[in-house]
Amino acid sequence: MTKHSTTQTRVWPRLRIDDWADTKDTVHMWTQIVGKIRMAHTPPVNHWWHVTLYVSPRGLTTSTIPYRDAAFDIEFDFLDHQLHLRTTDGRRRQVRLAPKPVARFYTETMDALADLGIQTRIHAAPNEVEPAVPFADDEQHASYDPRAVQLYWNQLLQAGRVIGQFRSGFVGKSSPVHFFWGAMDLACTRFSGRTAPPHPGGVPNCPARVMREGYSHELASCGFWPGGEEGAFYAYAYPEPPGYATHAVHPGAARYQGDVREFLLPYEAVATARDPDATLTDFLDTTYGAAADLGGWDRAALEAGPPPRDDHPG
Repeated sequence: MTKHSTTQTRVWPRLRIDDWADTKDTVHMWTQIVGKIRMAHTPPVNHWWHVTLYVSPRGLTTSTIPYRDAAFDIEFDFLDHQLHLRTTDGRRRQVRLAPKPVARFYTETMDALADLGIQTRIHAAPNEVEPAVPFADDEQHASYDPRAVQLYWNQLLQAGRVIGQFRSGFVGKSSPVHFFWGAMDLACTRFSGRTAPPHPGGVPNCPARVMREGYSHELASCGFWPGGEEGAFYAYAYPEPPGYATHAVHPGAARYQGDVREFLLPYEAVATARDPDATLTDFLDTTYGAAADLGGWDRAALEAGPPPRDDHPG
């Protein structure tokens, strides 16, 4: 094994889902609360891109949220284990990230916003989960394992780094690499430029109109989701072109799962590979190629190699 490969393997942390399931479910609800706050104040953007969170150097952030003639942001700091709420006039509040019920986190976060003079109303129940217990009533989810959360955040950092490089080779319409709090997944989506048939909906506690907007145009999406043994990378197409499910993709550990209509690649297959970056990139390239080729995308117009890096601009 080369020195480069050894270094790569170390930075892809291992975390079994069973070892942090309770913490994962709690943090999932916390991210829904913060994501809904962003949604309440951010102008709508196509496909719900205005509601997402982003991986930051310390955790997950809303990025800048406009409020009246100023702005604020909210960041999950998974190093100091604080939720930071910061305004453009220099004021700030913190909510400690520690074992506590969702109901308490919700109250503390909304109180912190009120202390900063940020008037906010959200739909105070989760989406895409069943049952959807209102945040103010959720006393069940109350776990927080700091080490597990840091490992998960580092998984997001590595996944986002490689997916971001993959994104750079596409000149058509493409989403950012962003975190959807509904399903707790890091995602990036490419679009062919054509409209798609209306999505049928059917996602638990998520209005059909949300899915119709998210899938209004033909797409190929990929990302990372904390499910399976240690998490999984996924890829899917909407609408799914004929032959997609049986199309050959790489690496060999990738499999099409008919119940979710996605290709899945176990996280552990990447983390233990001789070259994790290349293994994940192979999966992203070949699953996208399956969607684009079988769907008749104009690949010559939509693709380009990543722009050359200029280490000495100007």
